[in-house]
Amino acid sequence: MKVSDVIIQCLEAEGVEYVFGIVGTEVLDLADSLSKSSQIQYVNVRHEQGAAFMADVYGRLAGKAGVCLSTLGPGATNLLTGLASATLDHSPVIALIGQADVERNHPESHQYVDIEKLCEPVTKWSKQIMDSVTVPTVIRKAFRMAQMEKPGSVAVVVPENFLTQQIGGKTLPSNPLPETVPVPETIQAAHTLIQNHMKPFIIVGNGVVRQGAYPELQTFINTLQVPVTHSFMTKGILEKEHPSNYFTFGFNKNDEVLQGIEEADLLIAIGFDFVEQLPKEWNKKKIPVLHMDALPAEINENYPVEVECVGNIKRTLQTLNETELSSKHWVPSGNLKEKIMNAYQINDHHPQTGDQPITIEKILHCIETNTSEDTIVLSDVGAHKVSIARTYQPKKLNRLIISNGLASMGIAIPGSIGAKLACPDAPVICITGDGGALMNVAEIEAAKRLGLPFIIIVLKDSMLKLEVQQMTKQFGDSYGVTFQNPDFVQLAVSFGIKGVRAKTTNEFESALKEALTHSNEMVLIEVVE
Repeated sequence: MKVSDVIIQCLEAEGVEYVFGIVGTEVLDLADSLSKSSQIQYVNVRHEQGAAFMADVYGRLAGKAGVCLSTLGPGATNLLTGLASATLDHSPVIALIGQADVERNHPESHQYVDIEKLCEPVTKWSKQIMDSVTVPTVIRKAFRMAQMEKPGSVAVVVPENFLTQQIGGKTLPSNPLPETVPVPETIQAAHTLIQNHMKPFIIVGNGVVRQGAYPELQTFINTLQVPVTHSFMTKGILEKEHPSNYFTFGFNKNDEVLQGIEEADLLIAIGFDFVEQLPKEWNKKKIPVLHMDALPAEINENYPVEVECVGNIKRTLQTLNETELSSKHWVPSGNLKEKIMNAYQINDHHPQTGDQPITIEKILHCIETNTSEDTIVLSDVGAHKVSIARTYQPKKLNRLIISNGLASMGIAIPGSIGAKLACPDAPVICITGDGGALMNVAEIEAAKRLGLPFIIIVLKDSMLKLEVQQMTKQFGDSYGVTFQNPDFVQLAVSFGIKGVRAKTTNEFESALKEALTHSNEMVLIEVVE
């Protein structure tokens, strides 16, 4: 059996359903082998960055590694942004990358760059196949590395001359990753620490989502009855009305919840990734920390850990919940929750009228009101991302996808393809600025070809709004951050999908309701701000 066939067998053994990519000369044999698979669908995309973004979002929502494919040289370099994004957002992704024959590794050679070294800084593990018989071992290790805590991207580089070599077709079993839990002495130390403090404040991060610890966290919160805040990537962890919900934190400016954190005498950080916000921004008072995560704490002066509960978060919380914790039942002073809700415009107190100017907050309230709890919303990066993190309240966990590690513009449209393939029955809405939209707008063709219906909301203001705001504040003016746009409605039509334009809140709501009603169609709504 040729190596390319064995690689596909290995992917099938890992439960892979989709491979996103662009075929080039060096991976023709892989494409041929993929064509014979009854389990894996190959999704040919329009740019390798889009392929990596699709694999990233698919991995987050499917709970297993997404897979992308590229050829050597520019194909590989185009993947890098998406691979870096997956690593910093801790999403499991496998990149299969073609390479020139091994004899071309040493002399100067057409399209040759050292892909293994190129990928090392942005992946958890990057390895070039050096012996065809090691293929099953390398592929098994790649999936294990990508999926173990903390997840991320892995690059497997395959020289062209290996793909046609004949080897045995035996794959390695895909065993579940082991789960660990802190020893009883550590659980008791955590219990004692909580009991000895009157004002714990819980900070929840994306590790809770990745490890499926939601029910156990709910029990923990309801027992302690203390304030809870969550990172951008953990929205939906508590329903909006929950008395402990103090909403999102991690903003560079006007982070309202910091007032409550500074009143606490203990911070309980559960599955929080520093990539979202460094402790120096939210623990300037150096309040002691109870650390719960899959990996040991990265300790510094603003993260003074008293006790570390290192292990599976779900099992850690299960065990801790069995220790009969006492309720603390405290709330921050100054009616903080209402202050946050008003500052972040979490509730819409103004009835919509036909001539009402449209704002991102109005758009978000409209989406909240008119969509089901299963609806997945993807946010691209820009000024609107901050508004979404503040205002939008998903009805369920893992139903708002935000890139907040690398924070890369252009993820929303290709990411929606990954979301729809991972959750085919869920409505999908992506919100993107005109800057991010045009970075990967070509993937609309791929989505249309696949017959994937979702809604694209393009916020059109012909500028990089966040940079305009920052430059104006700093310099009194802005430079190099404005541009012209196509007619997005006509652009949508050229792709064979429906395009509509909204200039008022009523127009937007009507367009959204119609798009949701025709759930088997892709619709682009251009919002003129």
